[in-house]
Amino acid sequence: MQKSYETVFIITPVLSDDQAKETVSKYKKMLTDNGCKIVNEDHWGLRKLQYPIQKKTTGFYHVFEFQAEPAFIAELEVVYKRDERLLRFLTVALDKHAVAYSERKRNKTKVVA
Repeated sequence: MQKSYETVFIITPVLSDDQAKETVSKYKKMLTDNGCKIVNEDHWGLRKLQYPIQKKTTGFYHVFEFQAEPAFIAELEVVYKRDERLLRFLTVALDKHAVAYSERKRNKTKVVA
C-alpha cells in the first residue's frame, strides 16, 4: 500500500538554472519511473540558508509531495546521498492530518490566485 510522503531538497547554488532544472527533472523522473504518484511539486527558488553548508550561504529549494511504497524511500535517499549537487534533503511520511493540511493549503492558494 502506498503512503504519502513529502521530500524537500536543497540544490547547490553553483549550478546554472538549466542544471538545477535538470536535477529536479531527474528526481521527478525517478519518482514516476518507480510507480510514485506526484501529488504536488513546488519550486521555492534560490533562498538564503540559515547557516552555511559546504561554505554555501544560499541554495535552490524544491519540494515534492508524493505517494510511494515505503521500501522506495530508502532507495531514494541513497541516490540523494550520492548526488553531490544536493546540499541537504529531508523526506517525511505524512499522516492523514498533514495530507489534509497540505490539500487545504493548495486549494486556498488556487482560490486566491
